[in-house]
Amino acid sequence: MPVKPLHLIPFLLACASSAAFASDASFTLTATAQDFDNYFPGYLANGYVSTLTGPRGTEGNLSYMVGLMDYAKDDFSRPAAIPGWTEIDYSTGQSDASHFWMNQVDAKPTIFQDYRQTLDLHEATLTTRYRYVDHGKSTDVKVVTFVSQASPQLAATQLTLTSDFDGEVELSFALNLWAPHQPRLPLAKLSGDEMQEAVAAHQMKLVAIPPATPDRAPVWYHGDVHVGDRDGDAKALTLWLDGKAEQGLAMAQAAAIELPKGMTPTNVQIYKSPYRLALNLSAKVEKGKTYTFTKYVAMSREGWGGDAKADLALATAARAGGFEKLFAAHRDAWAKLWKSDIVIDGDERAQRAVHSDLYYLLSSSTADTAWAIGACALTPGYAEHVFWDSDFWVFPALLLLHPERAKSLVMFRARTLAAAQARAKAAGYAGAKYPWEADPENGTEQTPHFAYVLGEREIHVNADIAIAQWQYWLVTQDRAWLKQYGWPVIRNLAEFWASRATWNAEKQRYDILHVTSVDEDYNDVPNDTYTNAAAAKALRIATEAAAAVGEKADPRWNDVAAKLHIPFDNTAQHHLHFDESVAHDRDTWGGSSLPMLSLPALDLAMSAQVRRNNYDQAIGPVLASSRDPNSMGLAPLSIAAATVGDEKRAVAWLEKNFSGGVVKPPFDVRTETATNNTGYFVTAAAGFVQNLVFGLTGLRIENTGLNPVYPPLLPPDWRSMTLKNVAFGGKRYDIRVDRGADGKARLVRKAAATQ
Repeated sequence: MPVKPLHLIPFLLACASSAAFASDASFTLTATAQDFDNYFPGYLANGYVSTLTGPRGTEGNLSYMVGLMDYAKDDFSRPAAIPGWTEIDYSTGQSDASHFWMNQVDAKPTIFQDYRQTLDLHEATLTTRYRYVDHGKSTDVKVVTFVSQASPQLAATQLTLTSDFDGEVELSFALNLWAPHQPRLPLAKLSGDEMQEAVAAHQMKLVAIPPATPDRAPVWYHGDVHVGDRDGDAKALTLWLDGKAEQGLAMAQAAAIELPKGMTPTNVQIYKSPYRLALNLSAKVEKGKTYTFTKYVAMSREGWGGDAKADLALATAARAGGFEKLFAAHRDAWAKLWKSDIVIDGDERAQRAVHSDLYYLLSSSTADTAWAIGACALTPGYAEHVFWDSDFWVFPALLLLHPERAKSLVMFRARTLAAAQARAKAAGYAGAKYPWEADPENGTEQTPHFAYVLGEREIHVNADIAIAQWQYWLVTQDRAWLKQYGWPVIRNLAEFWASRATWNAEKQRYDILHVTSVDEDYNDVPNDTYTNAAAAKALRIATEAAAAVGEKADPRWNDVAAKLHIPFDNTAQHHLHFDESVAHDRDTWGGSSLPMLSLPALDLAMSAQVRRNNYDQAIGPVLASSRDPNSMGLAPLSIAAATVGDEKRAVAWLEKNFSGGVVKPPFDVRTETATNNTGYFVTAAAGFVQNLVFGLTGLRIENTGLNPVYPPLLPPDWRSMTLKNVAFGGKRYDIRVDRGADGKARLVRKAAATQ
């Protein structure tokens, strides 16, 4: 057998690795022609730029850029849709009455034959293939699109055509200039009733529309970018534009087109209208010959990149380097991300679900920045605002697997500390009061007016933020970070809680009054149990953080924490949802907030019996609720059941999280509920990941380490689950849950095989 040259070994290993992943069906999500009528768009992103997908692969699609917000008068901030960059349109002949542009033709199986669109999660690439039939002429089409993970300002779309005819075809490489959204509602002023009246007056409804329009689309529409200078160079095959978000930041885009080698177009023109900037060309093709066209796109915004001139240089440099070079770097960057993974042996559905969720989390996050993640990622859902979801759902899901990405979330709170301090001062409190809905660019409060009371009172976010800061320190032991960034946030939040708590002289305790519960239908209650428990933990953390950075703690922090009222039924031996003076008797969306006490980052200390009683107390109203269950609540229920050793219920809730209608085909897009179409809901994706990382392992991040606080649990059909390349304390581990000789689940921790 011949010996392979040493210099080929790394290449061969890389190819073998790629082949292994290519054969792993859990990384592959596929649409067929059967999905045309129910197509729920996929999502390509790199944390800085996102685009939704279209069934043809050649459409112009809505796209967004991190922190590029529209600040229209009398509205809350919302993500400004940047010009769509994915479109490459195609016509088999002159666009007259008998020939059409492909993107204008209905997606039907008779026209788009042998159709297959694949979202490769491992390579974050969308590949679409079909045979396009137009009035007797047919063309084999392949489209490949990605948003670069290696070069975040770059993206590319490649179109490959093989016709069954000789003739002249037309192509249009476009940047879509979206019209300003209408209507614009003054949502910074409208009450709840007025908002609904305004929606009805514009002949809209707050109802989900199949297949993919969310129920709150009338208020969660995209913001606007106003394009100014725009032009192109037909000879250089380039386009460029400058724009500005409404009352917001400047942005820019540029595209460079690469033609098939040796092709000389018969005509090239730059087309400009209020809605489109395009490079249109005609070219002759020969039957059976394959032609590949590539569109390289560069994007930037104020504070991230340059202007159109700089983007044009990036796009043309990418073209000079070639598609394969750009794609290889992108693919390699994703391969490095997937070194940290969750591998399930014995359940293909669960494995696919976790790979989908990790993909959406990774594609929506950035490493070593100060950008948080909106509840619906880089889309208009929840207006891209930053909630507690970022700190208490997404952050813990990323922390052990990708601490460099988790860091960006806690850094967002450090970056926006000044805005939170100003908000606390305006409300008459000390320290910092972070918003319920924070603008992702400047950290200001952006809760709609019709929900303003909820925004003012759902203050537990200020404890969630402090806990996340401390957990980052516990995992990384980065003392310099703690002193410069984490400690100022933690200290200011402790000062807020110490000033927000009220001394109850009669009962010799501290109360926190007038809050919105985690179970939000209770929007003005005293002593919400979750809020008080989290606030007490935040106060204790501040004392520990002070010691860690050599600062002096305010003794009042521990005093308030020790005497803060945690509502409890001493007779029945379980926690109450909130103060004894308020009955828990409503049919609410969440049903019960008690499972939240078992969220891994909080993990309120209690006896095993109390923990069991809490779960039993919660499950009744959860099951009795008539409301469409929120997918956000499934993971806490499973985790709470796991903490009491209830394997049957823990597994049942876990399975609902990937088989209960909240994951939409063909690209496993998570929605907030099974019916409301609020998609790309990374909060629930992160909850599912937490369910595996903490719920099944029983691990918790504590001052003394990553500790097995609860017995591990493994669903009956699973042979094992492995957390690969987990980071803790500067080291990497593989953590495995499998079964010992006695058939019971066991936890095994070893040095990571791949680092």
